[in-house]
Amino acid sequence: MDKKQGEESTEFIKEPGEDKPGYIFQKNSKTQIAILIIAVAILLIIAALFKSGMFLTE
Repeated sequence: MDKKQGEESTEFIKEPGEDKPGYIFQKNSKTQIAILIIAVAILLIIAALFKSGMFLTE
């Protein structure tokens, strides 16, 4: 028997007044702080890789 997949309506950001289960991020301060922390960590990793590459080429 073939089972059909249900309709997916996943949205990226949930607005504060919406009552839907299918979303990835909420639009609140926790999400914004988490994104900022992750972005800073990624930038620090990239800077460290660049600096170590410059150190090894000398």
